[in-house]
Amino acid sequence: MKASYIALHENGRLDELESELHERMSRCDLCPHRCMADRTAGKTGKCRSGMLPIVSSFSPHFGEESCLVGRYGSGTIFMTHCNLFCIFCQNYDISHLGRGEEVPYEELAGMMLALQSRGCHNINIVTPTHMVYAVVRALLVAVPGGLSIPLVYNSGGYDSAETLRLIDGVFDIYMPDFKYMDADTAERLSGVADYPLRAMEALREMHRQVGDLQMDRRGIAERGLLVRHLLLPNNLAATDRVITFLASLSQNTYLNLMAQYRPEYRARECAGLRRRPTMAEFDEAVGWAREAGLTRLDKWR
Repeated sequence: MKASYIALHENGRLDELESELHERMSRCDLCPHRCMADRTAGKTGKCRSGMLPIVSSFSPHFGEESCLVGRYGSGTIFMTHCNLFCIFCQNYDISHLGRGEEVPYEELAGMMLALQSRGCHNINIVTPTHMVYAVVRALLVAVPGGLSIPLVYNSGGYDSAETLRLIDGVFDIYMPDFKYMDADTAERLSGVADYPLRAMEALREMHRQVGDLQMDRRGIAERGLLVRHLLLPNNLAATDRVITFLASLSQNTYLNLMAQYRPEYRARECAGLRRRPTMAEFDEAVGWAREAGLTRLDKWR
C-alpha cells in the first residue's frame, strides 16, 4: 500500500499545506488550546515550542504495538514538549522538562530517511500535535529523498479536529491516546477539562480519514486507526465509558488496553494514583471490551 503523503507531494498539495500551516503558526490555533501565539516570530504558547522541531531522540523502537514493531522496529521520533500537563507522565523529562535539541527541518527529514534505511516499518512521530508544520516541512525534503513507509501520528489525543481535517492525507496511521471520559478528572490530572470532548471529535475525524486498522500479510499495520488507553487505578479514567465510545466508533477499533501505569512525576499528589492497577481491575476492563464487542486488542493478559 502506497503511503498517502506521496500522492500529496505528487499533486502539489504538500506544498500548499506547508504554506497554510505556516500562516496558522503566525496565530497558532493548531491544537484545542488556540493560544494564538505568533510562533513564526519566536513566541510560544502552552506547548512551549516555536517553529523548529525539538527532538528528544530517534531510533528503531521495539516497545510499541506488535503491528507497528514487526521484525525491524517502529521508527520513532520523539518530539519534545506536549500540549497536555499530565501529572503522572512517564516521559516527563521530555514533555515537561523539555529534554531535546532543536533541529533544522532538513535534519528531521534525514532522521526519517535514516530510520527507513535501517528497515523500520514506519515513521512514528511521537507527540506530533504541536509539530505538524515541522513534519510537513520535513516531508517536502524526505519524499524526494525516497521516503515511502507509513507515517504514524502518535498523540495524546488532545487534538483539533479542524487541524486534522487540514492535514488529511499526511498520516497513514493515527495512534491517539484516549485518556479519560470524565472532564473533572481530565482537568485535575492533565489541566484540560475539555479533553473528553476534543478527543471524541478528533477520533471521529481520524477514523473518517483512515478507517479501521489494516495490516499486510505479515501483520504489519499499513493504514488506519489504533487507539491506546492507559488503565488507571480506581477507574479514574472512566475506562468503561471510553470503551463504550470506541465501540460506537467501530466495533473493529484496534485497542491497546495498557496496564503499565505506575506512579511517576507528580502522581503521588493524587491519592487515587498512588498505586498500580490490579490484575482484577485489568480483567474487569477486558470484560468491558468484550461486552462492547471489541475483539481487536493488542495485548490480552
